[in-house]
Amino acid sequence: MTWNGWAEIALVLALIAATAWPLGVYIARVLAGERTPLSAVLGPAERGFYRLAGIDAARGMGWKDYAFALLVLNALHFLLLYAMLRLQYYLPFNPQGIAGMSPRLAFNTAISFVTNTNWQAYSGESAVSYGSQMFGLTVHNFLSAATGIAAAAAVSRAFAGGGLKHLGNFYADLTRITLYLLLPGAIVAGIVLIALGVPQTLSASVDAVTLEGAKQTITFGPMAFQEAIKEFGTNGGGFLNANSAHPFENPSAWSNILEIWLLASVSFSLPLMFGRIVGDMRQGWALFAVMAVFAVGFVAMCYAADAGGNPLLTAAGVDPSLGNMEGKELRFGAAMSALFAVMTTGTSCGAVNSMHDSFMPLAGMIPMFQIQLGEITPGGVGSGLYGMLVFAVIAVFVAGLMVGRTPEYLGKKIQAKEVKLAMLAVLILAFCILGGTASSAVNPDALTQLTNAGPHGLSELLYAFSSATGNNGSAFAGLSADTTWFDTMLGIAMLLGRFGYVVPVLALAGSLAAKPKLPPSAGTFPTHGPLFVGLMVGVIVILGGLQFMPALSLGPIAEHFALLAGHTF
Repeated sequence: MTWNGWAEIALVLALIAATAWPLGVYIARVLAGERTPLSAVLGPAERGFYRLAGIDAARGMGWKDYAFALLVLNALHFLLLYAMLRLQYYLPFNPQGIAGMSPRLAFNTAISFVTNTNWQAYSGESAVSYGSQMFGLTVHNFLSAATGIAAAAAVSRAFAGGGLKHLGNFYADLTRITLYLLLPGAIVAGIVLIALGVPQTLSASVDAVTLEGAKQTITFGPMAFQEAIKEFGTNGGGFLNANSAHPFENPSAWSNILEIWLLASVSFSLPLMFGRIVGDMRQGWALFAVMAVFAVGFVAMCYAADAGGNPLLTAAGVDPSLGNMEGKELRFGAAMSALFAVMTTGTSCGAVNSMHDSFMPLAGMIPMFQIQLGEITPGGVGSGLYGMLVFAVIAVFVAGLMVGRTPEYLGKKIQAKEVKLAMLAVLILAFCILGGTASSAVNPDALTQLTNAGPHGLSELLYAFSSATGNNGSAFAGLSADTTWFDTMLGIAMLLGRFGYVVPVLALAGSLAAKPKLPPSAGTFPTHGPLFVGLMVGVIVILGGLQFMPALSLGPIAEHFALLAGHTF
C-alpha cells in the first residue's frame, strides 16, 4: 500500500460524500412532484406521458397495486427485450450482421437487464447489435434503475406518517426518476466521457494491422452513453467484454474517477432522500453512516489484501511493493482497482476495471461478501436503501428483545408480521446463493465449465450465484456461463433476487404504512445515533457471517492458506 493510493481513494470517497446530501434532497423533491430547475423543460414532457398512457399521477396505490404494477411492467419489458435479442439479425442498426441469441441466452440476458443485474454470459462486441445495445439494453438500464428507486421511495413513504393507505404511484415515480434524474445525468456524463475519449459512433468495426503485421478487428460503437447509464444506474453491462477495464470504455485515470463517482453517487444519496421523506434527516444520516462504515472498511481490507502481492511471486524474486497486478490495468493500479471493485459490488453495479478472478483470495472474498450481504453497502439504486431498511427492522427487533420492549422504528411498532416479512426477504437471498452453488457443485455438467479446481473453483461457483442473486453482474471470469444449466439457474436466481425480494419488502412497507405513527417516549430506542449505527453494523455482520462464512471458508479462505503453503488452483 502507498500514500498515493490512499490519497486517490480518499479523493473519490470525498467526492461521493460531498454530493450525497444535495442529490438526496433533489431526488426527494422529484419524487414528491415538487418544482425543480428542470421542471420548466421536462414538466410538459412528463404531463404528456401521463396523458398518452392514461395515468393519473395523483392516484395513490396500496402496496398490492404498487407491486402488481411493478411486476406487470417489468414482465412486459422482459418479453420485448427477449424478442429483440432473438430477432436482432432482422432488426436495424446491425452493420455487422450479428445473429440472434439462442433461446437460453436471450432468456438469461433479458432477465439480467430487467432485474438490473446485467450479467453477461456473452461477449458484447460480437453477440449484441448496435440496435439491441441502444434500444434494448440501454433502455432497460434506465427502466431497471428507475424501478429500484421507485420501490425505495414507496418503502420510505411507509414511515412518513400513520394510517397511510397509499405508497405513491409507481408509474409517476418511474417517470419522474427517469426524466429528472437518470436521463439528464446520463446525458451530461456521456458528453464528459466523449470528451475524455470514449467512442460514440454508429460506424462498424474496422480492421487494423498491428506492428507485427497481424490483422486486428477494433470494435467501435455507441459506447459513451451506454457507459454513462451503465454506471449511473448501477447496471454494469459493458458494451465490450472487458467492461471498464477496456481503454475505450475507461480510457484514463480521470474517466475512472468519474465512473466510480457515477456508480456510487445515487446509492449513497438515497439514505438522505429517505431522511427528507420521513421528515428527519438524522435518520438518513444514520443509514448513510452504516453504509459508509462498511464501504470504507471493505476498501481498506481489499486494498491491503491485494497490495501485498502474491507470496509465490515474492519468493521468486518479484518486488512485493508492486502489489498483485495480475488482471489489473497499469493506468489504474492496485488502489483504484480495489476501490472500483468494492464500489461496484457494494452498489450492485457489476462493472469492473480489473478482473476479480485475479485478485488475491482474501481480496476477492471482499466483493463476494459484499454481494452476499444483500448489496446494502450502499447497494444498488433503490435496492440498497430498501435492503438497509429491512436490516433496520431486524436490528430494532433485536434491540427490543434485549431490553424487553416492543420494538419501534420511526414510531412504527415492529411486530411478528413485519419481522417474518423481513426475514423472508433475507432468506430468499441465502436460499438462491447457497442452494444454487450447492446444486451446481454436485452437477457433473456444471463442474466441467470451471477453469479452476479446488477452493478457487468453488469460489467461481459461489461468486456466480452471489452475483446473480444480488443483481450485481460481475463474475469470477473462470466460469463458462453460457450453458443450459447456468443460463437457466442463474436466470432464476436473478429473478428471485430482484422480484422475490422486493415483493415481501413492499408487503412490509404496506403493513407499516397502515400502522399509527407513535410519538417518541422516554423508553423509545433512538435510531439516529452512534449506538444504533453500531447495532446495525453488528446485526449485518453477524447475520451475513452466520449465513455465508462456512461457504467462504471452503472457498477463498481455504485458498488463502493453501497459497501460503505454496499451492495454487
